[in-house]
Amino acid sequence: MAAIVYYLTLPLIYLIAWLPFRLLYMLSDFLYFILYRLLRYRTEVVYNNLKNSFPEKSDVEIQHIQDQFYRYFCDLIVESIKTLTITPSTVRKRVLFGDVSPFERFYHQKQSVIIVMGHLGNWEIAGAGFSELPFHRLYVIYHPMKNQYFDQLIYYMRTRLGNRLYPMKKTFKGMVSNRNEITATAFIADQTPSPHYAFWTTFLNQDTPVFTGTAKISKKLNYPIIYVSVSRPKRGYYVLSSELLCENPELLSEDEISELHTRRLEQDIRTRPEIWLWTHRRWKHKRPDQE
Repeated sequence: MAAIVYYLTLPLIYLIAWLPFRLLYMLSDFLYFILYRLLRYRTEVVYNNLKNSFPEKSDVEIQHIQDQFYRYFCDLIVESIKTLTITPSTVRKRVLFGDVSPFERFYHQKQSVIIVMGHLGNWEIAGAGFSELPFHRLYVIYHPMKNQYFDQLIYYMRTRLGNRLYPMKKTFKGMVSNRNEITATAFIADQTPSPHYAFWTTFLNQDTPVFTGTAKISKKLNYPIIYVSVSRPKRGYYVLSSELLCENPELLSEDEISELHTRRLEQDIRTRPEIWLWTHRRWKHKRPDQE
């Protein structure tokens, strides 16, 4: 059954991937109407997430952010599919760079680094853009899919321009085995971990569990931590910039590191909330001592 679903879907996926951007965004507008206006896909989840995150905003403001989010979300879907066929020249045109001096500095020192970022902007196109930088080789941590056919497709999509992947459970082992390379390993740190093995903090006005992998591995390897921000100045264009969060993680506690990157991501979300991924139930868990 997994193979049947894959081979029936694959022609449509590639049809979308080969569309020029003008038609791609026409498709996105249609998808916005279907998902948001017609099906109301996860609108209750998105609304509640926004309302709880920004209690100071009026209902009109919340609904405006929600509307802008769904327009971005549909762009995110079609743009991510587009990375199956996007060319390096198109990537260079659509992914611009702000300050990337931390990568340049550590690359010339032959020092591997850890990237921490969130589901902000388009992280798939950002990865493609990073492959165009003449610095570290990018390794992205990912969750293998249950459907092996789609898993292979996603693997191809994310590695075809030169990047590499680590399955989440093999991240540390992979990083150790690649210590002779100059690498940048990307941790997307705003997913929802098990509440019993997480660092808990207040994030967007709510009790939030945070993955501790970034902190644990950065301390073990003492790799500098660079925060990467993805902004969207206009439709279809992204700006990738970076800042050094922590040069010597061994000097900080795991909790201090987790708090550091969580606060930095929160700052970006407050600045441009419409391009963060609000559809997930990120606050479905309670602190273990409150259950």
